[in-house]
Amino acid sequence: MCNPPPPNLFLKVFINKNKTKVLFAEADNNFIDVLLSFLTIPLGKIVTILQNHTESESPAAIGSLSTLYNGLSDLDPAHFSTPGAKEMLLNPRSSFRAECRKLAVDVADNAPLQCFLCEDGACIESVVKNVSLYSDISKCECGGSLNEEIRIEECGEDEGGVFVTSPSLFIVSDDLRVAPIVTGILQSLTDFGIADTQGAEMKSFCLGDQEVQKLLKLSLTSATPLTDLILRKKTVENPQSGIWLDHIHQDDAATASKKFGLGAFLQKSMNKLLFAGTTWSRDIVLRACFLTLSLGGVEFLLGNNTPFKSVDNLYRSVSTGIDDKHFATSDAKNRLINPKLPHGYLSKNQLLLPLSEEGPPKLHYKESNIGLLQEEVGVTFTSFKSSKEMFVNKQTTCFVNDDLSMSPSLATRMLILNDLGIPLSHVKETEFHIGVNEALGILKASLVLKTALSDGLIKPMLKRQAKKEGASEGRSLGSVDVTKMTVGFLRSEFKMLCVCCCMQIVLLLVGFWLHKL
Repeated sequence: MCNPPPPNLFLKVFINKNKTKVLFAEADNNFIDVLLSFLTIPLGKIVTILQNHTESESPAAIGSLSTLYNGLSDLDPAHFSTPGAKEMLLNPRSSFRAECRKLAVDVADNAPLQCFLCEDGACIESVVKNVSLYSDISKCECGGSLNEEIRIEECGEDEGGVFVTSPSLFIVSDDLRVAPIVTGILQSLTDFGIADTQGAEMKSFCLGDQEVQKLLKLSLTSATPLTDLILRKKTVENPQSGIWLDHIHQDDAATASKKFGLGAFLQKSMNKLLFAGTTWSRDIVLRACFLTLSLGGVEFLLGNNTPFKSVDNLYRSVSTGIDDKHFATSDAKNRLINPKLPHGYLSKNQLLLPLSEEGPPKLHYKESNIGLLQEEVGVTFTSFKSSKEMFVNKQTTCFVNDDLSMSPSLATRMLILNDLGIPLSHVKETEFHIGVNEALGILKASLVLKTALSDGLIKPMLKRQAKKEGASEGRSLGSVDVTKMTVGFLRSEFKMLCVCCCMQIVLLLVGFWLHKL
């Protein structure tokens, strides 16, 4: 087993003359590895990290994701496809589990790789064919649950960095842009907006678990996370508002065929969402899967345009700012900017978002002491049992609030309407069709807003509908105007013709009268 490094990180921080702002920090590869690990953390795990952060006066919330998480937590296990499905959503794994366990500070506290055999110790079915990576999500061929954990021996000590090469030095801007300290570093400082360092003071800081947790929170809520961390500035959390997506993916025939309907109950007078309801698990799975997405996965899906601007900068540094030669492995960069879900997390019911999952880990069965090794010993197998119906039962009916909290009870919704003083006659039911754009809109809004359905789905749709109606009305008005112009033109031409005819008649009469004389 590897001996973990001491749980601390060191930073050299340059503070401006007035001691009001961090200009930049100099960091080694250990700190950069931890910083980049933020991109690997699933949203559901971030919710729990922030809720358990001891320095917070009150538990921090992430938009509607916290209420989504708590709603799933309160949902009866009977609504999930298997007993283990609920745990997979509430404690999602990272596809970078092995790498993050080597970090100086693993803020996500990644667990070792787990495997589960049949609960029946006397089972005679093949071990190789009856192994699961998750507890209680599948059955052994004998009918027993696969929930008996077995020991995994991981390979020995690794040398070098986790995500970036070791040893190496980097500069980090106040808003989390990262660049290696190499030739041309002065240009990087200029690009970071650092033009004047006169009178700047350098200080060294040691960061532990609590400071890294706080930095994670600040990366989601602040445009100046280093200043807020080092100088303990107060931050205005989640300043984004009025966000939605008009288009990320163009709708085509394939995309359109994947859309599904979501029933929404609106207040007639204001088109205000009261709640939504669905009797099909696809919508519930879509929202639940938000919790399994890593920050890097969200950045990839939203085109590096999220409400988390500091995380946007960090992701952009990986994709375009740090040269490939500074990464510890050949695939580290690509895995960070286009991460996959862990093996077994890609739901069969969730077909909207362009997601993929990692292949299964290669494990090797060792007969002598009933264990599994990640080394070439014994029988190799790469096939794992999984659930046929992922996460939620198809029969599950749920009513969803604007903040993505949910309840299977219609009676509860009616009580809410009564408390709001809204009679049923003032409520209308309509259906919205959800495709890729709509799913991404809900995802983006859920990151910072308590009104994820209104801002991510309802408002954009009503806005697009109004534009279409306006354009159609404009075309109609244009046709009317053309008709009016044509009629007016014909009238004027007719008047001119009449005048000409009258003049011709007058001339003929005058000529006739002169001839008589």
